Amino acid sequence: MTVEAFASQAAGSAQAAPILPSYIAGSWWTPSQPQRIAEVHDAVTGELVCQVSTDGLDTAAAVVYARSTGQASLGELTFHQRALRLKELALHLSEHKETLYNISDRTGATRKDHLIDIDGGIGTLFAFSSKGRKELPNSHVIIDGDIEQLSRDGSFIGEHIYTRLTGVAVQINAFNFPVWGMLEKLAPSFIAGVPTIVKPATATGYVTEACVRLMLESGLLPEGSLQLISGSARDLLDHLDHRDHVAFTGSAATAAALRSHPNVQEGGVRFTAETDSLNAAILGPDAVPGTPEFDAFIKAVVTEITVKAGQKCTAIRRVIVPSEHVDAVVGALRERVDSRAVLGDPRDSETTVGALASKDQQAEVARAVEKLIAAGGSVCFGGPDATLQGRLSGSADPEAGAFYPVTALTFPKPRTPEVHQVEAFGPVTSVLGYTDIDDAVDLAALGGGSLVATVCTHDPKIAAEFVRGIGSHHGRVHLLDRDDAKTSTGHGSPLPHLVHGGPGRAGGGEELGGIRGVKHYMQRTALQGTPDLLTGITGIWHRGAQADTATPESIAAGTAVHPFRKPLDQLRIGDQFASGLREVRLEDIEAFAESTGDTFYAHTNEEAATANPFFPRRVAHGYLLVSWAAGLFVEPAPGPVLANTGLENLSFLTPVTYGDSIRVTLTAKQITPRETDDYGEVRWDTVLHNQHDEIVATYDVLTRVAKKMPDWAQ
Repeated sequence: MTVEAFASQAAGSAQAAPILPSYIAGSWWTPSQPQRIAEVHDAVTGELVCQVSTDGLDTAAAVVYARSTGQASLGELTFHQRALRLKELALHLSEHKETLYNISDRTGATRKDHLIDIDGGIGTLFAFSSKGRKELPNSHVIIDGDIEQLSRDGSFIGEHIYTRLTGVAVQINAFNFPVWGMLEKLAPSFIAGVPTIVKPATATGYVTEACVRLMLESGLLPEGSLQLISGSARDLLDHLDHRDHVAFTGSAATAAALRSHPNVQEGGVRFTAETDSLNAAILGPDAVPGTPEFDAFIKAVVTEITVKAGQKCTAIRRVIVPSEHVDAVVGALRERVDSRAVLGDPRDSETTVGALASKDQQAEVARAVEKLIAAGGSVCFGGPDATLQGRLSGSADPEAGAFYPVTALTFPKPRTPEVHQVEAFGPVTSVLGYTDIDDAVDLAALGGGSLVATVCTHDPKIAAEFVRGIGSHHGRVHLLDRDDAKTSTGHGSPLPHLVHGGPGRAGGGEELGGIRGVKHYMQRTALQGTPDLLTGITGIWHRGAQADTATPESIAAGTAVHPFRKPLDQLRIGDQFASGLREVRLEDIEAFAESTGDTFYAHTNEEAATANPFFPRRVAHGYLLVSWAAGLFVEPAPGPVLANTGLENLSFLTPVTYGDSIRVTLTAKQITPRETDDYGEVRWDTVLHNQHDEIVATYDVLTRVAKKMPDWAQ
């Protein structure tokens, strides 16, 4: 059944509402005679969307299928090939996102909310695809850090590498982001090469199911790389062990229950969590009413409590402002909410704030607000007594839909425990006054660890003081002022490039963060061995490993080929060129100083240079030596080397004075073919020696090399 067909069936009568299928072991599955069934309703109209049950689902078979078929199919692909699949998946989903929008309307999400969830998820695929191809080798192993010399002669060395986990990545997701929540976890695990089992929240799992179905219909997913459990997965953790990784998003209570599972406590299952977070926005003492910072702050707060109807783990729950500005902040928030926050059916163009995801969630928010009021909170606007009848856009029914008014409270005692402990997971925030920066820092810390805090100030010293105070309590700090107000991605937007997570109450985990996120699904291992063995394992040449050396003499004799004459289909790791010596003369040093303008005394003043303890007398410029090295190793004829794209890790180790000589050894260190181009990148290990065989300089030369010899270079 296609996505469109299932959506059409789901839109029929309540009696015809289908059971949402799971995708397990390569096929769609629904229970034959389910005993336990949950009903899922349209958050706006209350109509039955689908039924959910996993009675009889074989979770053990899903784990076995992932570890066998999924591991095998993903293992055939390199990092770059997996990353390219993500791009193709993102393009495919982009073509069908209107379908996902229409389905997601039933969750109460507005079109703007869809941009965050659906487009945000697709954008995350694009971002990880790009970073995977730019920052990872086109192979199966990642090197972590530099070589450690473990023997004097270099025959025994050590280094760290990352290899993929051999199990399954289980993701248990919350209801608020049914698409982004899945894709932001899938992207790094897929690039790492670890198959995924997705268990979405029941209330919005039908949107996740539609997205998974679209991805499967694309034909781009390797067999076994993605499975879906639509509904309860009660015994899933029973079948996991140290090979596996669980990434959870949801309540702290559920996370604690999962963490207590014997397979997590004793069996070595890797477990990361992103849980409750009472995030704060702090108005700096310099950001007084009338400043651009104050206006940007108000806009940010209202955005974060209205987007997704406040159902965001990153929403601003505590607005911490100078005590003397509490009334001004409340007034400005009320004015902006009154002018911009229109509750109603998200399918109505006037609506800017949709419904909560379910009536159960509506009740949860109402209970949390009542707790805050009972603890001493005063409702400034919204709240449980606000009348929605006749105030919703379009034909939205406040009785049928899961609506809750945008609400702000104040507390006469800002350290009231409940305001730092009770999260109303909806369009609700509390405004708290502080006396000085230390007091504001303490209030922010009372949240017990948060995903993100915004600090709004135009004063770098104030920003530094706040970050030093709150940094250890937060996974991310968003700095807002007049200069980045228009370009900022916002307080509540986790970015694929940056870590998403937080300490303490926020779960203590990390997601996203670019390649950091990929490494969560890999094992770091220390290797010890010879340069040859480590070269064979990593696919990257290590100094001291075997090399196929060409010299000017062997090339002239026709017994060797210069590495620069070899296209990628002929070039091999360890192909090397070793030049002859070139003497450095005093007039060379002086000419270089005059032509470049680099007349630093070490090159031009004999007396001063000799007095310097680092130099024997006047010395050659380092960049003169690097330039000469290029002249020593370059093969000038047109060939497969298309361009020099850079130089990295340059170190000057031994000074060279006039009368000395240098030679260069150039070795193909790493070869990275591009999947979509007719060329690739080659990294060349480059070492300059003097006439005494002392190392003068080391660095990597980066080039682009054609996969085959170009016709014009034959």
